[in-house]
Amino acid sequence: MKKKIAVVTGGAGFIGSHMVDLLLSKNFRVHVIDNLSGGHRKNLKQHSKNPNFKFEKLDICKLKPKNKIFKNTAYVFHFAGIGDIVPSIENPANYMMTNVQGTINVLESARYAKVKKLVYAASASCYGITNKRVRENCKISLEHPYALSKYLGEKSVFHWNKVYGLPINSLRIFNAYGKRVRTTGAYGAVIGVFFKQKIKNKPLTVVGDGKQSRDFVHVTDVAKAFLAAAKTRYAGSIYNVGTGNPQKINYLTNLIGGKKVFISDRPGESKHSCADISKIKRELKWKPTINFKDGITDMLNEIQKWKDAPLWTTKKIKKATKIWFKLLRKK
Repeated sequence: MKKKIAVVTGGAGFIGSHMVDLLLSKNFRVHVIDNLSGGHRKNLKQHSKNPNFKFEKLDICKLKPKNKIFKNTAYVFHFAGIGDIVPSIENPANYMMTNVQGTINVLESARYAKVKKLVYAASASCYGITNKRVRENCKISLEHPYALSKYLGEKSVFHWNKVYGLPINSLRIFNAYGKRVRTTGAYGAVIGVFFKQKIKNKPLTVVGDGKQSRDFVHVTDVAKAFLAAAKTRYAGSIYNVGTGNPQKINYLTNLIGGKKVFISDRPGESKHSCADISKIKRELKWKPTINFKDGITDMLNEIQKWKDAPLWTTKKIKKATKIWFKLLRKK
């Protein structure tokens, strides 16, 4: 039986590389596109000799329609893009070019290849500052250019579905974590930041009082959600990908262990985030399977993999987030 082909954009990145792992384990042929600006070839090293794996270093902003890597593709999983709040404030045009125009380039390639389904990696940041459990039809509130760029990418995906009939689904990811979690940036990669601080026997930099909570969902569960969204008969839908069971940052730091230092609350952030996942459970028969404590323990067993991560101190964080406080200060 001929193997199905899947294209994973951003496949050398954190979530994308786990998507590649899952697809190869499910007997797919996998073509990866990544410009390696945020991803790493080492995330895919274990597949380098697999005849069903193909890698192409390519920037989606330079992707042309009818690219041969999309030929005979069944599914496209679109993870490629740039993240983090602060850099998006400093360089919004770059975010619009990559996360919006880059997404349109991927959509055009998928359209010409007549793929069976494209699944877009959207962001839960589109819900803005909210302290309640959010459903897919909740109000959209875009607090910074990163959120805007990811939401415009999502709107583009749905436009291609409406106008060209491209089968798509969009998954709004909450706080993904797990092995290979990225370590750059003073925002978003909180677990990687904490791990490096622990390795160096430095205090963990906790924002605010640490009582805020985040809906952490394990990356292997995220990958399974994307595959379910590709294989389902449903198309043109949005799904939250979280657990519905948020964890407090203080609990995370207790699991990691060590001293803590508390730094200023950040404007433009919710005190709590929580996904309503009833829709994805009902329609895609998906649910999270990895317990948070188990997931963190599993990562701690390999903590030395974060030894080359940048070390964030209170001084460095204050400098890196200066523009954040200036422009997103509380009204």
